[in-house]
Amino acid sequence: MRHVFLLATVAAVIGFAPAQAENPFAQRSTLPYQAPPFDKIQDGDYQPAIEQGIAESLAEVRAIADNPAAPTFDNTIIAMERQGQMLARAQAAFGQVAQANTNPTLQAAQAVLAPKLAAYGDTIFLDPKLFARVKSLYDRKASLKLDAEQAMLVEEYYTNFVRAGAQLSAADQTTLRDLNKQISMAGIAFRQRLLAGTKAGALVVDDPAKLAGMSPGEVQSAARDAAERKLPGKYLLPLQNTTGQPALEALSDRTTRKALFDQSWTRTQKGDANDTRAAILQLIALRTRKANLLGYKTWADYSLAEQMAKTADTARGFLDALDAPTAAAQAAQVGELQQAIDAEKGGFKLEPWDWELYAEKVRKAKFDLDLNETKPYLEIWNVLENGIFYAANQLYGLTFKRRSDIPTYHPDIRVYEVFEENGKPLGLAYFDYWKRDNKSGGAWMNSFVRQAKIFGTKPVISNTANFTKPAAGQPGLVTFSDVRTMFHEFGHGLHGLFANQTYPTLSGTAVARDFVEFPSQFNEHWALEPRVLAHYAHHYQTGAAMPQPLVDKIKRAETFNQGYSFGETLAAAQLDMAWHSVPATAVLSDVDAFEAKALGATGLDVAHVPPRYRSSYFAHIWGSGYAAGYYAYLWTDMIQQNVYDWFVQHGGMTRANGQRIRDLVLSRGHTEDYSVMFRAMTGHDPQVAPLLRKHGLDPKTP
Repeated sequence: MRHVFLLATVAAVIGFAPAQAENPFAQRSTLPYQAPPFDKIQDGDYQPAIEQGIAESLAEVRAIADNPAAPTFDNTIIAMERQGQMLARAQAAFGQVAQANTNPTLQAAQAVLAPKLAAYGDTIFLDPKLFARVKSLYDRKASLKLDAEQAMLVEEYYTNFVRAGAQLSAADQTTLRDLNKQISMAGIAFRQRLLAGTKAGALVVDDPAKLAGMSPGEVQSAARDAAERKLPGKYLLPLQNTTGQPALEALSDRTTRKALFDQSWTRTQKGDANDTRAAILQLIALRTRKANLLGYKTWADYSLAEQMAKTADTARGFLDALDAPTAAAQAAQVGELQQAIDAEKGGFKLEPWDWELYAEKVRKAKFDLDLNETKPYLEIWNVLENGIFYAANQLYGLTFKRRSDIPTYHPDIRVYEVFEENGKPLGLAYFDYWKRDNKSGGAWMNSFVRQAKIFGTKPVISNTANFTKPAAGQPGLVTFSDVRTMFHEFGHGLHGLFANQTYPTLSGTAVARDFVEFPSQFNEHWALEPRVLAHYAHHYQTGAAMPQPLVDKIKRAETFNQGYSFGETLAAAQLDMAWHSVPATAVLSDVDAFEAKALGATGLDVAHVPPRYRSSYFAHIWGSGYAAGYYAYLWTDMIQQNVYDWFVQHGGMTRANGQRIRDLVLSRGHTEDYSVMFRAMTGHDPQVAPLLRKHGLDPKTP
């Protein structure tokens, strides 16, 4: 979620037809909090708005670079922060809608705009006059009497210019421009192939008996999804973005389980137009060339220089230290699951498509916990309003009011206004939870409007997920895993809502990848906080609270199946790091062979626990911003557990503790060094032991 300001290119390079004044992005929205006017925005408005925004930004940035006055913080840095507002408005809305509710018009606009935006950024970052102004301020920053945020902003601008190639020769800058264009196009190709391949990979089932184990509501949803695809009389199991699929936990028919797993595993490897492997090889080659050009051996070295971990060696060392305890947990659990299979006289050896079903059976036997028992107590909007919002009230004093007058890009979305403890308006939050065929997989937080004091703007954030939508007339019941996802994404939302910066480049979630997941993972803890759980876990029909024995079972089972859940994430992180540690001398031609070798080197049991994302559908690293950054989920899990331990030692969920983390972390954006921020919160450097203990991987833990 790192925010890098967007910069312009010349109209001759862009080659666009200017948007008309009536384009809904031409002026600031008049809606509350400047929320996007989705009731006025048409699909065809985005491309011309972005193109006109680029042109307007060009004129503003050109004036900054050509200013005859000596560079000052005001006439250079603040001027850069203020420019490009139409572009910012259009891109914020387009980025979310193109991910969450795409269609051929939006996909075509993505393809057209990608190279233009790449050229746009290059033209400014590689402008010698503009860089000279920024460098002059950077060199003199100690004498400029800047406050801490201003000093960090100057440093951020200078670093961004250098990392974008401002110090390269003219010839190398020409090469870099071409690389950036190619990288942007390859990324778009990957995302569009993945979306189509995931849709095409859905499993079609003819016989409802093959869905034995699924609930009647889930079978109804499968029939509805098939009908929407014009497959009457059939049943459709759409693919989630991960390797494992939710239905694998329930399906008793092993043939169906294997078919569903195979569809997931090979979704973009069928040698057709949706095959992503060529785009992957192109992307890794291009990224490596770019890293080399900028003076780094690999993309991982380039990427990690700006992270909390600082170096690729640190990140790799961190991951490698987790391999052995995780592999030990996997081996123990494989034995447990095979025993369960043998006890049923199953007559087969454990395979990945068996894991989740038999893990659930072992969970039931070991902890007397059936996760289906919990679902009636987890109605999605009750979880949101009486769980997530309640936790935010108890920790931070926030209150929420649903707004039905704010237009949205899809009717499934709910919008809430957020208020401070004293009643002062804080921002808006959108929630788009249900899976659609035209929505990218996974869950994420986004900002429609970024908080910035120089503009007087308050945050407008969104949370997006891909939960299975219930059939008409059925309640929206979710799993406890889904509940964690909801708390997680709202942790990102709080990070955005609590932003208190003067300048947008440093605001809110504009932090390093291996820090941005810290607030979200920390917020997951409150899902099982006793008084929070008691406030939201109520039966959707009777209103009865979740029985305490069931709550106790959930808590006792917290570290169960970590060989799988932690292991699949660790394997994916190692796979990402292997790809992005490829040196320029490597010759890669086979994605599958590279993947197998990289995973084999970890010592993890990937035969039974495949990576959470296979290379060919690893959207985080090929189609998003997590290249050489997926380790961040584990790194931030480490630092958030350190912070949660501090909470436990100082009274737990109290209003005072909530204010402390808000003041020291959640409201700081990127105005401080991350390690300094962390030490201010906890009083020490990050320690790995709490992470291992949390997941039951510490060999010293009985």
